[in-house]
Amino acid sequence: PEERERGITIKTSHVEYETSKRHYAHVDCPGHADYIKNMITGAAQMDAAILVVSGADSVMPQTREHILLARQVGVPKIVVFLNKCDLCPDEEILELVEMEVRELLSKYDFPGDDTPIIRGSALKALEGDKHYIAQVNELINALDSYIEDPVREVDKPFLMPVEDVFTITGRGTVVTGRVERGQVKAGDEIEIIGLKDTRKTIVTAIEMFKKDLDFAQAGDNVGALLR
Repeated sequence: PEERERGITIKTSHVEYETSKRHYAHVDCPGHADYIKNMITGAAQMDAAILVVSGADSVMPQTREHILLARQVGVPKIVVFLNKCDLCPDEEILELVEMEVRELLSKYDFPGDDTPIIRGSALKALEGDKHYIAQVNELINALDSYIEDPVREVDKPFLMPVEDVFTITGRGTVVTGRVERGQVKAGDEIEIIGLKDTRKTIVTAIEMFKKDLDFAQAGDNVGALLR
C-alpha cells in the first residue's frame, strides 16, 4: 500500500524475461533513499544491473548510493536507462544528464565512458509509442551484448544464503534466495546453518517464478519448501 501510494519500489521483487540469447531473472530494487537496505538484498544477488535514472530529474542522492553499493557488493557491469525522456524534450539537458551519469560511474570504478546509456520512456513504451518501444528493445540488446555470460559454480557443494522465510500451513516452511553454488534437487537432505544450532531437513519442492522445478543450480532465484 505504501509503495503504491508513493509510486516507488520498496521491497525487491523478481520477474523473468527472455531474449534470443539468454534467460534473464530480473530483480527490481527500491530506488527510494529510505529503503536502501532492501536494495542491498537485491544487489548482492546480481550478475549485472540496469541503473534507471530520470532524464527529467537527473542524478538523485540515491543514484550515487546505488552505484556505490553495486560496486561494494561486486556487481560487475551496469547498463543505464534514462527514463522519462519524453518529459525532457531539450536534447542538451539529456546530454548533460548522460555526462553526469558517466562521471558518477567512473568515480566508483565502473567504465563510465564505455557504459551503454539508453534514452527512453517506460510509460510511453507501455502506451504503445513505437519510438519508445524501440528504445526498450535497444536496452535489451545492450544487455545481451555488453554483459558477459556469468560463470556458475555448479560443481561445488550446495550453498544458498536465505533472503526470506515464510510458512505455508499444512505444507511446511519456504525459504527463498539465490543459489550461490552447487545444485539441489527435490528430495535432497540439506543443512540449515546460521543463527541457531545446525539442523538437517529435506527439500520437498522447488519453485522459481511460480513454476515447479526438479532441481535448482547456481544462479537461480528460488523458493524451497522444507519439511
